[in-house]
Amino acid sequence: MTVWYRVRDLDAGRAFYRETVGFAETYVDWQSRWARLKHGEMEIALAEGEPEDGGVAHVEVEDVKAEADRLRSVGVEVGTVLELHGHVRLVDVFDPDGNRVQLAQDLVSP
Repeated sequence: MTVWYRVRDLDAGRAFYRETVGFAETYVDWQSRWARLKHGEMEIALAEGEPEDGGVAHVEVEDVKAEADRLRSVGVEVGTVLELHGHVRLVDVFDPDGNRVQLAQDLVSP
């Protein structure tokens, strides 16, 4: 499944997801102004346009607290880290256009 986000500036959006969040870019369509990126099993697509409410990408990370701290330190809007009964730790982060990405850490699996 791919989550689509609209971003006002495709190049800035691509840079944010690649350089700040750690996604790998897998495809760019320069003519139609969209790109596909992947982080683990999560795939997103960015299309140039006015941001809309929509899906939320769920990205597995090793350490949610460390990622939240790292992203805050570079000026990314980061929500509050939540822990659900010792099973999962979650935090919402927001790209420059306000699109929400949820980072998750599995606390049960070794």
